[in-house]
Amino acid sequence: MTSITTVSIGKKKAPITLTDAATAKVGELIEREGNEALALRVAVRPGGCSGYSYEMFFDTELASDDITSTFGEVKVVVDPMSADLLKGATLDYKDGLQGAGFHITNPNATRTCGCGSSFS
Repeated sequence: MTSITTVSIGKKKAPITLTDAATAKVGELIEREGNEALALRVAVRPGGCSGYSYEMFFDTELASDDITSTFGEVKVVVDPMSADLLKGATLDYKDGLQGAGFHITNPNATRTCGCGSSFS
């Protein structure tokens, strides 16, 4: 069973939640980069097979309106437009023979594409 750590920002809930497995893997990747100032940016961009696509990358540039949350030692940053589309979503990491990698479960997605990285 995957455990989930929920972090609140003031009275608001973080737009996306990281499971413990995702938090550990992101932390490992940041450590490998050798830059503790890195934050995981999770964004939604127009495009992809189903209308929107997920984007994840390490970032050190933060905008004044970014929503920042922390899971363990991992800082996660989401821009306001993406936050609306990610509200209630969960980022998980699975390591196995089939389907290894990060996966976002998004309750706002009414349709997803076979690639798993785009939705509408």
